[in-house]
Amino acid sequence: MSLNLPTWFVEQYNQNLMLLVQQKVSRLRQAVTVGSYKGAQASPVDQIGSVEMQEVNDRFAAMPRVDAPADRRWVAPLDADLPQLIDTFDKLRTINDPMSGETQVAVAAANRKIDDRILTAFFAAAMTGVRGQTSTTFPSTQVVGVNTGGTDSRLNVAKLEAGRQILMANEVNLEEEDIWVCIPAEDDNSLRNEIQIIDLDFNATLTFDDKGLIRRWRGFNFIHSERPAITTEATDDQAGSSRAIPMWVKSGMHLGIWNDIRTNIAQRHDIRGEPWQVYTTLSCNATRIEEKKVVKIWCGQ
Repeated sequence: MSLNLPTWFVEQYNQNLMLLVQQKVSRLRQAVTVGSYKGAQASPVDQIGSVEMQEVNDRFAAMPRVDAPADRRWVAPLDADLPQLIDTFDKLRTINDPMSGETQVAVAAANRKIDDRILTAFFAAAMTGVRGQTSTTFPSTQVVGVNTGGTDSRLNVAKLEAGRQILMANEVNLEEEDIWVCIPAEDDNSLRNEIQIIDLDFNATLTFDDKGLIRRWRGFNFIHSERPAITTEATDDQAGSSRAIPMWVKSGMHLGIWNDIRTNIAQRHDIRGEPWQVYTTLSCNATRIEEKKVVKIWCGQ
């Protein structure tokens, strides 16, 4: 009998389903204004600029007219979907139900797509005007040069303070609004080498989360991202090749939602084997609301 025991040998597989490492939530949605819309495009806000008082030098003089500048911002939806098929026959041969895992990775992908839309909108041309037919580009006056704080340098204290100075010079109310900065891992590491940040003799405002990530320093709130829009090199202000990271206040950016993340699980009777389909959709887009509330910081490699 003992010689025949190998006939009973079995293979055992773990019934735990683990998602491979990936960004699962939107990290930037918390740091922008959000609105829900219908139609081909929408205007999140009508804008009116500043005017100045006029000196009165003559008695009974003709009264001039002062017109306040006015504008309108627009955002138009971009659609995205993710169809995933699960074969009925394959489902019979698995211990784990794959639909749960497929749904989780689909929602994670949709959240990353939201961040991609926001990151792209920071420095892209914005739709303005009466019907959104005017294109407003990002101005060079809102740029911190790649050589600030060191030649072809990564993110440093000098660049952060230069960005803050631009916002303050624009009369952005930093007493009411927080400053946000989105950084990839290499710039997080660069900040950890700045003595003004890590040495508490210089400051007592550095905040780490319970995982050791830098979250806040002297009024700057940091969001970590590794999305292509923030890690891909582009031509910097010195005609070199660098990465552009954004600094902004919440009222300066807007996310328009036409259809928030929606997942539908249904059986496809039109396909052989009648597989199950996990279908995820998203319709949204982002826009810059006001140039003076967003800063581009060039960071070297």
